[in-house]
Amino acid sequence: MQAIDHASVNTLRFLAADQVEKAKSGHPGFPLGTAPLMYTLWDRFMHYNPKDPNWFNRDRFVLSPGHGSALLYAMLHLAGYDVSMEELKNFRQWGSKTPGHPEYGHTAGVDASTGPLGHGFAMGVGFAVAEAMLAAKYNKPEFTVIDHYTYGLTSDGDLMEGVASEAASLAGTLGLGKLIYLYDDNKITIEGSTDIAFTEDVEARFKAYGWQVLRVADSEDIEAMEAAVKEAQADTEHPSLIIVRTHIGYGSPKQDSASCHGEPLGAEALALTKEKAGWPVGQPFYVPLTVSQYFKNKIEDCEGDQKAWEALMADYKVVYPELGMELEERISGNALVNLHDLEAIFKDVAKTATREASGDILQKLVMQLPNLVGGSADLGPSNKTVMKNVGYFSKTDRSGRNIHFGVREHAMGTVLNGIALHGGFIPFGGTFLVFADFMRPAIRMAALMGLRSIFVLTHDSIALGEDGPTHQPIEQTMSLRMIPGLSVFRPADALETATAWQMACMNLHKPTALLLSRQKLPVLHEYAAIVHENAYKGAYVLNPGQGETKAVLIATGSEVHLALGAQAVLAKEGTAVSVVSMPSWDTFEMQSADYKASVLPEGLPKIAVEAGVTLGWSRYTGSEKNVLGINRFGASAPGDVMMEKYGFTVENLVAKVKSVL
Repeated sequence: MQAIDHASVNTLRFLAADQVEKAKSGHPGFPLGTAPLMYTLWDRFMHYNPKDPNWFNRDRFVLSPGHGSALLYAMLHLAGYDVSMEELKNFRQWGSKTPGHPEYGHTAGVDASTGPLGHGFAMGVGFAVAEAMLAAKYNKPEFTVIDHYTYGLTSDGDLMEGVASEAASLAGTLGLGKLIYLYDDNKITIEGSTDIAFTEDVEARFKAYGWQVLRVADSEDIEAMEAAVKEAQADTEHPSLIIVRTHIGYGSPKQDSASCHGEPLGAEALALTKEKAGWPVGQPFYVPLTVSQYFKNKIEDCEGDQKAWEALMADYKVVYPELGMELEERISGNALVNLHDLEAIFKDVAKTATREASGDILQKLVMQLPNLVGGSADLGPSNKTVMKNVGYFSKTDRSGRNIHFGVREHAMGTVLNGIALHGGFIPFGGTFLVFADFMRPAIRMAALMGLRSIFVLTHDSIALGEDGPTHQPIEQTMSLRMIPGLSVFRPADALETATAWQMACMNLHKPTALLLSRQKLPVLHEYAAIVHENAYKGAYVLNPGQGETKAVLIATGSEVHLALGAQAVLAKEGTAVSVVSMPSWDTFEMQSADYKASVLPEGLPKIAVEAGVTLGWSRYTGSEKNVLGINRFGASAPGDVMMEKYGFTVENLVAKVKSVL
């Protein structure tokens, strides 16, 4: 190891350890062990520009074991990003740019929020998919305008998680040759040696997935790691896992023990570690002048890489003006959806399931939005998520816009997030609503990061019928509404579905869950103008009724039609009620107080109907007793029978209204 390499690695190590020690909180073992891995990637391979962290053609970096964040912050500081020494000293403190785990959009240079193990690994697969898709469409023999790698560090904990296994299998199947991970093989977890729970042959497993697997025997051998990464780059047909034998807590008295994983070394042990490395003991947050100058000298080259790319793009736009303009629009993230075109699909349609409507809408959107890509967890024909005439993304065809995710809901969600993080795409993924539970952590992370990931969740109630309670969602709709920052739409018909898709595509910084029916529902042609003007508000008065209103009926999805039926019966009996369609709670809550009061007037009784749990509805009805819902699991029977047996009839809803009044 050259002198500058040795000094830089130790700078990273001790900047990280000092952060943890000052905060009295954090994980020093990972940074001490993997600093050479981080340095090798960032010094020898990463193309980036700290002056423009969002430069589109930069290499992406994922720290999948996000608990090692102190090392990433140290690296970003040295590399010239907006992570000052003061921010390092404020590690894990209120308002700092150096939180306990990396947060996308919060700290410059962080390409993905990581913390839930395995998620970073899987999002990196999404990065690589996005790069390959864009390269296939926009690169020309004389213009390689999209050309970057996805690098990352991964850990034992990541590789134990099922989501990483799912994503690794998919990456191997797709042959993502520009995905390269260095694996921190330190053989220690929180509870002790990995042997207590993780004895598999990782190399054999990843080879079986279709990965190139390389080994580096000594984490201190930067030249060997550099050679391994170059070998990985040379294999363009397989993703690469480079297994590096590391030592957690390297050089400390706690080396190779679990005790240095998640707590500070302590002043005495840290001093001994620095002393052993020949590092100034009494100077916390020390950066040698040679190291700071070395990284400052690199910034000009970093800026030069971006300028060269921008010049290439300028020439590209001259030769390929339409493609150039389209690519720039995709990079900007802009998306315009013509709602009239989507609604026009259903002009002569009397009844259709909202999943069917969604499928028809997709065929229009695929023409309006060149950045729309996605697929399903092996349920494309059921979810209606197949886009026609645009092919499938595969190892042999990078131009396709449909993606076969396989039966991998969790990985699908995280890969969608990686594609969204990369930029240039609006990604969607479909499964049954009940199986949203399999990817709930990915949905949560999409909301946490503010990503435009779209989750198409069909078969949204017991009305799906014969498949029975294992497939019938009861609590899922309400549980999704509980995720901060997630927009949840349960449309009542094809027209509301069109609005839901429009909003999902145009919500640049918000994920959306579309909850869609299996059963056919009447298209609200009679109310088309009202739907068009108001559905985007999340809730609206669909039918105000005749005469003095005695109560408000609130419904979502298929139950809106039930509410309209009950309204008609009550009107004949001389009781006027208004019907409010509420496809999206979160969107309604964003409206003004005056608007909300106009939809749900104070002083009027409110009754809600939804084929799901009643818990939560009291925020609008005042009491769960005012809700017609389901608080038990379903059963196996035809959908119409299910709805009748569970009380979702006009007669039962009328009785509920009368009991409240």
